Amino acid sequence: MSEGGATATSPSDAAFERDAIARADPSDQLGVVLSLPEQLRDAVWRVESANIVGLDTSAGLVVAGMGGSAIGGALARAALSDHATRPIFVTRSYGLPPWTTPDTTVLCASYSGNTEEVLACYESAGALGARRVVATCGGRLATIARGDGVPVIPFPGGFQPRAAVAYMTVAALEVAALCGVGPRLTSEIDVAASHLEQLVGEWGPDSPDSLAKGIARELHGTTPVIAGAGLTAPIAYRWKTQINENAKQPCFAHELPELDHNEIVGWEGARELGMFSAVFLDDCDAHPRIKARIELTRNLIDKGAVRNLKIETRGQTTIERVMSLVLLGDLVSIYMALLRGVDPMPVYLLERLKEELSQI
Repeated sequence: MSEGGATATSPSDAAFERDAIARADPSDQLGVVLSLPEQLRDAVWRVESANIVGLDTSAGLVVAGMGGSAIGGALARAALSDHATRPIFVTRSYGLPPWTTPDTTVLCASYSGNTEEVLACYESAGALGARRVVATCGGRLATIARGDGVPVIPFPGGFQPRAAVAYMTVAALEVAALCGVGPRLTSEIDVAASHLEQLVGEWGPDSPDSLAKGIARELHGTTPVIAGAGLTAPIAYRWKTQINENAKQPCFAHELPELDHNEIVGWEGARELGMFSAVFLDDCDAHPRIKARIELTRNLIDKGAVRNLKIETRGQTTIERVMSLVLLGDLVSIYMALLRGVDPMPVYLLERLKEELSQI
């Protein structure tokens, strides 16, 4: 976290004591986040156990998913970066891109296996004759896929869908390699897992002055606006959704350079309307003009932002850098929930929406 913005008045550290964490987080969502390194390694084994063969497709890969199940495709695309030699596209809707053909692989990703948008994409892919792969822990999707002879990557049960980010990301990376989108990155995934183990020790609950806790304190009581660019653009969106679901509060995301053509002007009236914090996610390999934009934008919006932070990726490879900020953002969202005294697990409005949709 770099300099900039006002200094926050730190809430009591009592929220981060082990007994307080246990009361606020009875399902141990914090522990699930801390197990991200083990999940990365387990995910590789689970893809291999699906015995997927004959998947090479010249038109590339479409990842069909929603919410926490879609983010893996976006993170995989970022991690592949310039190594991708065929398109990889994420669809978050009831339909596939109009250019989908039998030469396209469609990865239908739904942790629960009951996501109606993904089920619709699965049926559309079958009608088009596209190659299909399913990533799920069960539900209707697994049942239908196995009946159709479609490979199923089996995920472990017991997670909130948003917490399966490692499984979804690795599934997308491995399927991308199998269908010829890019190289297989198994060794890089293992290195990233080892790197995350170090960061877990550095940012975990037993570290009193960790970066993750510091960011959570800074953002507490404000509405964060997260900005990314290139590699960090999907991570910024991940931060937004995790703060929405875990901390139960508004949070927004945008990306550079686009936000400099519209959103930057909105900061002129930010102080009149509320407490807004700006968070810029940077990467060591970002385009020099992006780095210049981050610094200029931070300076120009500083009067409107009650907090103004810049946070950089950690690691060498793209997967290390992507997953470092995913881990950090997930921890920040849990710590923000603890500071608010809310249970990070339940998503009542989301479940109510699904229930009401099922009656239409």
